[in-house]
Amino acid sequence: MKLVLGMGCDRNVSLETLTTAVEQALAEIGQTEESVVALASIDKKNDETALLALAEQQGWSLHFFSAEQLAQVDVPSPSAVVLKYMGTPSVAEAAAMLAAKASMKDLLVEKYKYLGADGKNATVSIVRGK
Repeated sequence: MKLVLGMGCDRNVSLETLTTAVEQALAEIGQTEESVVALASIDKKNDETALLALAEQQGWSLHFFSAEQLAQVDVPSPSAVVLKYMGTPSVAEAAAMLAAKASMKDLLVEKYKYLGADGKNATVSIVRGK
């Protein structure tokens, strides 16, 4: 199975927090990093060091989308907080679906939320790729 991850995170999150969030989200559906082919997020995170490092370390392609693009995607769990700060009601779910060219029926993990030891949050959504 080919999987695409959508990810949202706090600014200056650690690589450890992102890695743990991804591992735990994948474990929920009995999958591992080997099944992942791509990682996606909002373009405001295109300089997020840990996000870039995660994609490079794993050899995943990395996709960024604008708030306007993400806001066009129907998601099961929109967030008023994400809308307030990012300009779209969804980052992780919407980014994963856009990168995978998928829809809600392909969404395997809606929003896996993780608070790392660094005190930073990460959210992972997983979509079945094409």
